[in-house]
Amino acid sequence: MTVQAPHNLPAEPNRFIGRARDVSELSALVREERVITLSGVGGIGKTRLSLRVAAQARPWFADGVWLVELARLGSPALVAGELAGVLGVRDEIPGRLLDGLRVRLRDASTLIVLDNCEHLVEHCAELVAELIAECPGLRFLLTSREPLRIPGELIWRVPPLELPDADHPDAESVLLFVERSLAAGARGVTGSMDDVVRLCRALDGLPLALELAAARTSLLSPGRIADRVGDRFRLLTTGPRTAPVRQRTLLAAVEWSHDLLMPKERVLLRRLSVFAGLFDLELAERVCADGGVLRRAELLDLLAGLVDKSLVLHHGGVGRYRLLTTIRQYAADRLAEVDEVARLRDRHLRVICEEMERCYEGGSLDPRMPWPERFAYFARGRTLLDDCRAAIDRAVESGNPVPGLRLARAALAILAVRGDLAESVGWHERLLALDVSQVPADLLAVARGALAYGLEAGDELGRAEELIVQAIEEQRRHPYTHWLGITYGVALTVFFRTGQSRRAQLCLEELEAAATAHDDLFNLATVRIAQLNVALFHGRLRRAQRYGEEALALGREAGHHWTQARALTHLGAVAEAAGDLEAAMSYHAAALPLLEGMGNVVELARCRAQIGRVAAGLGDHATAREHVAASLELSRQSGQRRGIMRALMALSALARAQDDLEGAVLAGAAATALRESIGQFGTPGRVQELLALARGRLGAGRVTLLWARGMEWPPEEVARRVLDSEAGQAPLPVSVAGPRYGGLTAREREIAALLTRGLSNRAIAQELVISPATVARHIANIMDKLGFDARSQIAVWAAEHGIDAGRI
Repeated sequence: MTVQAPHNLPAEPNRFIGRARDVSELSALVREERVITLSGVGGIGKTRLSLRVAAQARPWFADGVWLVELARLGSPALVAGELAGVLGVRDEIPGRLLDGLRVRLRDASTLIVLDNCEHLVEHCAELVAELIAECPGLRFLLTSREPLRIPGELIWRVPPLELPDADHPDAESVLLFVERSLAAGARGVTGSMDDVVRLCRALDGLPLALELAAARTSLLSPGRIADRVGDRFRLLTTGPRTAPVRQRTLLAAVEWSHDLLMPKERVLLRRLSVFAGLFDLELAERVCADGGVLRRAELLDLLAGLVDKSLVLHHGGVGRYRLLTTIRQYAADRLAEVDEVARLRDRHLRVICEEMERCYEGGSLDPRMPWPERFAYFARGRTLLDDCRAAIDRAVESGNPVPGLRLARAALAILAVRGDLAESVGWHERLLALDVSQVPADLLAVARGALAYGLEAGDELGRAEELIVQAIEEQRRHPYTHWLGITYGVALTVFFRTGQSRRAQLCLEELEAAATAHDDLFNLATVRIAQLNVALFHGRLRRAQRYGEEALALGREAGHHWTQARALTHLGAVAEAAGDLEAAMSYHAAALPLLEGMGNVVELARCRAQIGRVAAGLGDHATAREHVAASLELSRQSGQRRGIMRALMALSALARAQDDLEGAVLAGAAATALRESIGQFGTPGRVQELLALARGRLGAGRVTLLWARGMEWPPEEVARRVLDSEAGQAPLPVSVAGPRYGGLTAREREIAALLTRGLSNRAIAQELVISPATVARHIANIMDKLGFDARSQIAVWAAEHGIDAGRI
């Protein structure tokens, strides 16, 4: 049975007509060309063609075909985030999302469709160029009104549909118009084919224009439509002659369709342009109805009319709507003409803020509500992300931080359950840069705590501490709120990381007293988990166990799956530290379905790595391999280098349990390389213990070689070496052959030997009493002589040839 590659391509709303040759040629080209851009004017059918080609190409891309829609994005900075969101990549360090995309795509056979790039073309060009340079199996299919202009790009100019002539009266444009007209309920279209041909020629074969015209055939004949469109074209010839003819034709078609709307339909259409993503009837009523020109009771019928006229798309399965990109841009211009932009965007900001707060309250604050019902609020909140972005933009542009910070605060809780906070951090940074003198202190404190959270994750501890101290002082002066836990939770992390354990302990005690006094089960559980971590750090395992059990009980009382999952995984860590691997396995296995239900891939990958490590200790190698492999894949797909590092450490434990010390050293080295790449230095105790054991059994030279190889190899290659080797003793690749010392001088051999110890240029310079610049020149000479392009290759070569600094 053929396994279908994963994808997020939408189902075709109706039959695809025409362009058979384009589809055939492009379907073959996407397998060969790295970057293909479908270029043409708006409405010419670039998106529909790209989706058809992508669907045809699915069998050739084992790791998926993914659509990334860019039309609704207003800022170039959001492009990488949108791609990451589609691929499930999480930003583990704010501002380093591209690193995660590289991890996800480096060894993937993937086709990405970037749709509507024209307003972000420069940023798209940079992103695409960077990714294809490092991801050999990656292909891009883009739609844009202008090409990217990057090396290797194949530009495919999308033509209009074929027009009818005497020899081909059934041209593509005619077939499209007739089919869409019949679908709209027209009955006499085929009886007036001369008018149909005239209309298709007048509309120049533009698919969008034909679709809009076909939507009107239930009311007007093709002849009457052609007459009216022709009039509009003649009027447009007096307009700007610099605009391409087809753009003027499309504008005419859209304007003509707009002119045929009832007055209230026009009002609704232009007001709907403030929505950046999908919206439902309730949101449309709250944003667009004003009790005067549009009443809430009218919205359903008016919206249905716009759907019937092909100006709004209805996603029936989820009861939601969206505007076509071209129509949304046109409607936004009409909104500006009547000077309603500020009023409608302010109302949109208020409504989206209220809706996100409702989602937060429904998902977090009522322990009596069953979890499935509560989680539906979290899921609802996630669907509003596009409109959250637009609302935050409005708050920043209008200098109105209060609703923006309220929205960002509610979104913080919604996104935390999924482990996806990076964009929320950016929102807080932009909003806090405004004049916040009128912002309520408790709201300001939460915002500073949220920003400190992101700064701590990015190791900017100085700024994080400054913000968190301000936040604590502000919250102490005001009545207790549930959000106190956010501020104090970040404070605990920052203070512990900066060695201020007494200060952290005081915060912990203060939060415990406040949460107990207000019966705040969620924050009490947070306190217990923090207390568990402190006790575990000091080796007080019984106390840590008690705290974990109390946290789990609180999570169950609150009915909050996220709290329960956190407590279970921490209890698993305590049991493992106590040597009770059966109990550790039980705790982690209980957390697994909770995390799967929340879609938190970061914590799910961590949990699977923990299960793999524990299973290895229990001797259940098959279970260990299954979970470690799954953890690696989840972290690769979400671009989490920390997650890959944890999985590699679990893989090292598995290899050691299988008596594969070589594989264990390789995996430990690969994990160490990742640790260093994200700014974490030093060798953990487990790795040091492994290296001591391996040197005693394999010899120091062999371990040095293995370590250098593991530091150099991609994590996926190390994983294959361990996971695919039944005996765990697969040979290392043969090294580059050559003379014993490769023509190196004595000083160069000395430096090569020191590289096997993993020393930096500065450390080598100190040992040899020379300058770092001299070391760098020697290393460059060594690479030139041996034909290498990385210092790690020198270390491997020196170890293989037995070059020892002590004997030179």
